[in-house]
Amino acid sequence: MSTVLETEEHQALRAAVAALGKRYGRDYMTSVVRDGAHPRELWAEAAKLGYLGVNLPEEYGGGGSGMAELSIVLEELGAAGSPLLMMVVSPAICGTVIARFGTEAQKRQWLPGLADGSLTMAFGITEPDAGSNSHRITTTARRDGEEWVLTGRKVFVSGVDIADATLIVGRTEDARSGRLKPCLFIVPREAPGFQRSQIDMELQAPEKQFELVLDDVRLPADALVGDEDAGLLQLFAGLNPERIMTAAFGIGMGRYALGRAVEYAKTRQVWKEPIGAHQAIAHPLAQAHIELELARLMMQKAARLYDDGDDIGAGEAANMAKYAAGEACVKAVDQAVHTLGGNGLTREYGLGSLITASRVARIAPVSREMILNYVSHQSLGLPKSY
Repeated sequence: MSTVLETEEHQALRAAVAALGKRYGRDYMTSVVRDGAHPRELWAEAAKLGYLGVNLPEEYGGGGSGMAELSIVLEELGAAGSPLLMMVVSPAICGTVIARFGTEAQKRQWLPGLADGSLTMAFGITEPDAGSNSHRITTTARRDGEEWVLTGRKVFVSGVDIADATLIVGRTEDARSGRLKPCLFIVPREAPGFQRSQIDMELQAPEKQFELVLDDVRLPADALVGDEDAGLLQLFAGLNPERIMTAAFGIGMGRYALGRAVEYAKTRQVWKEPIGAHQAIAHPLAQAHIELELARLMMQKAARLYDDGDDIGAGEAANMAKYAAGEACVKAVDQAVHTLGGNGLTREYGLGSLITASRVARIAPVSREMILNYVSHQSLGLPKSY
């Protein structure tokens, strides 16, 4: 893919991460999934090379860069067939929120470990009855003396089994208005009353999904991240990186599938010429390439806006990037499988499982329909239907 808009440093980072991904690749990730394990070796090596914490502040062990660099890392690992989904959660969401809004003590406690991979953090926002509507979150936090008490449920929380803590979105009651407002709390994995149960997924991925129950989980006062009165601002400061990284995840997966299909189309010969010479094969692959490139451009714009401190502009671009990448990823995977025909559904070629995996970028962390709602309301100024 073209990198003419990127700096030499970005191109060097992309090449270095691509080389790392190639050493592991799809076969490594498939074996990890088959064994019910986690990609610890790749995670550790990426951390050692400084890739996991490239977006975190230098004074806490990070690379001092931003989402532009972190998205490059995830995209290139995905393009090699070995994406690290927890990168979306641990350094991008949780690391960003703590770096921007955490206390000095919270930064010292968490950021060095998130940067070097020795600590991981999950993120819990989705609830069974709220779905994509963050305004319907019912997990509540109440004060009890010097402590907080959390009660509620979360679903589809990735990696809780390996995370040292989960950043939970709860709601506190405003003493003045009586309204509930979102706040973020760090909940240690072994906190009493913090229960998890694995969700049985069709998705083949090393990162497991969990339902969480918070049954009067008691937390110290310093479990609250940031200012109680700025919860919504802090929440969206984490959700924009999530959307940028989900775009990187989708673009990487789409590139991997497209690469396999192009390789196959160049060598598979049924008639006189390889099948890639036929426009019915070549044109859909060219379209998939174009759509992935366009999605990447919007992802780069979103990352640049975010890194420049333009949260509002980044919000629009991050949603658009996530939408475009999700659509491009699904189309690329579908066309790749179709190009290979029956071989596209064999384990030997490893594309069939991506049919399910590619839907992640469409569905999570927010559905494409909710993104269309966002764009129609925020960008176009159209009235809400809800």
